[in-house]
Amino acid sequence: WDETHFGKMGSYYINRTFFFDVHPPLGKMLIGLAGYLSGYDGTFPFQKPGDRYEQHNYMGMRGVRLCRLFCAFLGSCLVPFAYLTVLELSKSLPAALLTAFILIFDTGCITLSQYILLDPILMFFLMGAVLSMVKCNSCADRPFSASWWFWLSLTGVNLAGAMGVKFVGLFVVLLVGLNTIYDLWDLLGNLTLSLVMFGKHLLARVLCLIVLPLALYTAMFAVHFTVLNKSGPGDGFFSSAFQSQLIGNNLHNVSIPE
Repeated sequence: WDETHFGKMGSYYINRTFFFDVHPPLGKMLIGLAGYLSGYDGTFPFQKPGDRYEQHNYMGMRGVRLCRLFCAFLGSCLVPFAYLTVLELSKSLPAALLTAFILIFDTGCITLSQYILLDPILMFFLMGAVLSMVKCNSCADRPFSASWWFWLSLTGVNLAGAMGVKFVGLFVVLLVGLNTIYDLWDLLGNLTLSLVMFGKHLLARVLCLIVLPLALYTAMFAVHFTVLNKSGPGDGFFSSAFQSQLIGNNLHNVSIPE
């Protein structure tokens, strides 16, 4: 059922048809982009679960057999992400290998990654945020180095990605936030560190973990509203003034008073 739901929304992006959904737009936009780049023309109706795709080129979005295509590719990335995270935290190769082995043969993970769903995209950004956070923590002895900035910025990018797919991404924002508070509290208690240097640490985290994710999250909606410029099933959820901007709407180009 969910594949019918999100596959249809991928088609809406390809056809630039406006719709409304409870989830933020990033996951559906990426599904639509994957379908577009792989040759899908957005014409499959996605009417009910189990409908045959026939001649429609859906493989780029789903990737049942071509396991490196989008959802399946992102799902497969969870294995190295988990391996690297556990290796960084435990410094134990057997523990990291065991973690990767468990995920490789996890039926739920394999199944979720076979279909046009938001779940593998969400898990990709969730685990990416955790891995980036752990890697950034490992660079604590060399603050403001290139690698430190890279992992800190990548953490912010992944936070925006997780929030941009589903609001469940707030939980990883909470995790990174608590880790950051602990880190800053530890730095504040370091008597060898000047207040100026502490201010730089604080500013760096505000820029990379608050400003950057918010800017990216806002940009997703800017792209969403720019691409979906044709009248569709989501028109009625918005004001008359907004509907007047949608091509094909009854109110298109009508002057709407403030």
